[in-house]
Amino acid sequence: EMGKAITIRQLLSEKKEDFGLEILSGKGGLKKKITSPDVNRPGLALAGHTGYFLAERIQIVGKTEVSYLSSLGARRRADAIHRLMQFDLPAIVVTKKLTVDRRFLQLSEKRNIPILRTPLSATPFIHLLATYLEAKLAPETNVHGTLVDVYGVGLLIVGQSGIGKSETALDLVERGHRLVADDLVKITKRGEGILMGEGAEKSNVLKHHMEIRGIGIIDVGRIFGIRAVRLHKRVEVQVELIQWREDLDYARTGLEEHPTEILGVKIPLVTIPLVPGKNVSVLTEVVALSHLLRIRGIDQAALFDTKLIRLMEREGRQYARLEEDIE
Repeated sequence: EMGKAITIRQLLSEKKEDFGLEILSGKGGLKKKITSPDVNRPGLALAGHTGYFLAERIQIVGKTEVSYLSSLGARRRADAIHRLMQFDLPAIVVTKKLTVDRRFLQLSEKRNIPILRTPLSATPFIHLLATYLEAKLAPETNVHGTLVDVYGVGLLIVGQSGIGKSETALDLVERGHRLVADDLVKITKRGEGILMGEGAEKSNVLKHHMEIRGIGIIDVGRIFGIRAVRLHKRVEVQVELIQWREDLDYARTGLEEHPTEILGVKIPLVTIPLVPGKNVSVLTEVVALSHLLRIRGIDQAALFDTKLIRLMEREGRQYARLEEDIE
């Protein structure tokens, strides 16, 4: 799952300005890969303890390391630097625009280990770098489906081709909800157990277009306005639309929940069997509202049956009155 990597060259091209990075030496190693969002402070290795040394991480050399090295005699300082540079490091970043011993630069050229420098202090720099790397190295997957923000809940609508995922989403947008992505949703795992979804298209120009059978491609943002779309949203519930089959016994409300997994993160899955005349968008709104109630610790299932029966009775009475309506 964590097979992703970015090169030092990519880090430089994307973050040179933001982090104030300059390259001091070791240009030959710019194609080296960063595979971990975590960094390492090599103080212990410089001091002689290399037993558990995290060489695959970017090494941060800050005031602590530089002042430690300057406290050593020439011989021991040379040994300490050699000890660190024997590893196949992806890169070293020197913080606070500090000057480093020229041996660092010599060994960096010899071993093709890039040494970069930033004017930022170590602590804020480590935070910024880790945030950037976490986003870059986060596991991701593409899912065929449509992601809609319904009452602030990210609903991922899936189902076989032609079942009406986009039509349902369009109906939801018309009811005031917001489209995040249609057809192909890129889902990224953030931190522990958070899934973020966005359109898989590279350009923002193509985002928020929907293909509706019989109508063609529509630009949701232009037709419904900018409030009808979002660039990304947390994926919280998966809603699967399926064809209703007479030989299967569905739960009476058709809104039973089971957990499903995306990138190892469990989220609730609600299956909606499609029957002609069933208002799918109202049901998806109910799914979102149930989820909000559950987050607040209210069990919906028990309340839902009585509510549904009351609603049906009320609707029945309303329809009975329709004959009197002459407008």
